[in-house]
Amino acid sequence: MSAAVDTDVLLPVMESFYTIQGEGAYQGRAAWFIRLGGCDVGCVWCDVKDSWDASRHPRRSVRDLVSEAAAQPGRIAVITGGEPLLHDCGPLTRTLHQAGFRTHIETSGSSPLSGEWDWICLSPKKFKAPLPEVIDRADELKIVLYNAHDFEWATRYATLVSPSCRLFLQPEWSRAETMTPRIVDYIKTHPEWTLSLQVHKFIHVP
Repeated sequence: MSAAVDTDVLLPVMESFYTIQGEGAYQGRAAWFIRLGGCDVGCVWCDVKDSWDASRHPRRSVRDLVSEAAAQPGRIAVITGGEPLLHDCGPLTRTLHQAGFRTHIETSGSSPLSGEWDWICLSPKKFKAPLPEVIDRADELKIVLYNAHDFEWATRYATLVSPSCRLFLQPEWSRAETMTPRIVDYIKTHPEWTLSLQVHKFIHVP
């Protein structure tokens, strides 16, 4: 019998929506996204800077968040941010599991891991290093490349994750025209990596 979960727990939510996953290993799959407010990493090229200040976003109960997600047929829930690990994700992920969802997270790994995860996408940032406990658990390593020096950054983290972790290189959106050809050439000589593109931006969905 499942343990009781406090579904009255409140979390700051910038937005929640049903779409397809545009990046990484589950690209193209239907998924419900929950974007939590709050971030202490502060990437200069972040495309959701509005998520950084948690106090700007309404606090919603786990019960309501999961009920809203369950109204759609897809059963992948992606928790993103901001930096979702600034919050205790345990009540949310347990309730999502009870509703039949796979739980995925997209995180910089810079805060302690909480929650029950079926898939952890680690996207480390130079501004605040990921914790070893998150690196060890990563199912997917996604490196966002802004310039040529970021290939060295990618190589460094590829040696730290587990051998089963999938490796993705993704051009930063504003630099895609410059970086995508470089990434393609790099992958041709380093075939352990896979190209990730922000497909949702090409097809104009959230």
